[in-house]
Amino acid sequence: QVQVVESGGGLVQAGGSLRLSCVVSGLTFDTAAMGWFRQAPGEKRERVSCITWTGDNTAYADSVKGRFTISRDNAKNTLYLQMNSLQPEDTAMYYCAAGGLPPYDACSDSRVRYWGQGTQVTVSS
Repeated sequence: QVQVVESGGGLVQAGGSLRLSCVVSGLTFDTAAMGWFRQAPGEKRERVSCITWTGDNTAYADSVKGRFTISRDNAKNTLYLQMNSLQPEDTAMYYCAAGGLPPYDACSDSRVRYWGQGTQVTVSS
């Protein structure tokens, strides 16, 4: 059984930082592409970032480029999202997404195999 568990969300003031973590079990993590998505109330879910299984290639939404950094530690089956210079518009539920071998690159909803339950990030102004 695959489990995808996020942590690290919380309440932070604008300009602050948070680091999200996602631990995956039941999946061959070191050959799985991974991603982070977010969904604000009343909004569509959007892809924040995704990373290949080697960690060599990453992609970011334009809205977070230069502020967020995705990374992974395959030895720990863990995905991270470092979020700096947070703004109120970053407030959302953040979801960890597990892909796999191609075409499951976790860079879009249709190419995600497993989802976490989400962790709430709230940025106050």
